[in-house]
Amino acid sequence: MATSFPSSGGSGRPGQYQRRTNNDPFAAIRRNHRIKVPQIRVISPEGKQLGILATDKALALAIQVGLDLVEVAPNATPPVCRIMDFGKYVYEEQKKVSHAKVTASKIKEIEFSARIAENDFHTKIRHAEEFLNHGAKVKLRLKFRGREMAHTEIGFGVITKALSELDGMGHPDSPPKLMGKQINVMLTPLPTNKRKPKYLKEGEVTHDVPSKPGDDDEDDDHSGAKA
Repeated sequence: MATSFPSSGGSGRPGQYQRRTNNDPFAAIRRNHRIKVPQIRVISPEGKQLGILATDKALALAIQVGLDLVEVAPNATPPVCRIMDFGKYVYEEQKKVSHAKVTASKIKEIEFSARIAENDFHTKIRHAEEFLNHGAKVKLRLKFRGREMAHTEIGFGVITKALSELDGMGHPDSPPKLMGKQINVMLTPLPTNKRKPKYLKEGEVTHDVPSKPGDDDEDDDHSGAKA
């Protein structure tokens, strides 16, 4: 019967199972014969409530359709289990984590100064639009120099103006914050169909944003230029 559940992660070798317990975040999810309670509330593969069934009967239903019986709410009374493809579920969850890591790595940085010239300001806003247009998160950073720290309101004014210029391309994750001698704020791109660039021409081709920071040689010129 064990061969009916290739995706359940079960193994007849205790040593191998112990390694999965230590390293596999899904190992703690009870499924199939590891569900020991006599009765469970069952959900069908389509998400329909099948009511409270004897666990062995629910497992037989899962085997009949070639799927797994997976505990999804262990603390409920009785526990809730769903008939599903556990292997596919694990794959989709791992795919989400992988996508999140790739997205997190696509962060570009634009640096301002409190006394930035108008033409330099617009150049940096254009670069920020390019990055947001390619789906990258953009960190706006303003560094204070010397006595500029005595007038942080000037720096906040520059960042506020930048956010206003970019409001058609992205939204701030949180308000700008003063950290040490710099102001930081992170921008997340808007959905593609809601982006309204002010500096990029419609249909304009821009350079690709690399999947890892530092892969783009031009990035230092765009984001790290001192103004």
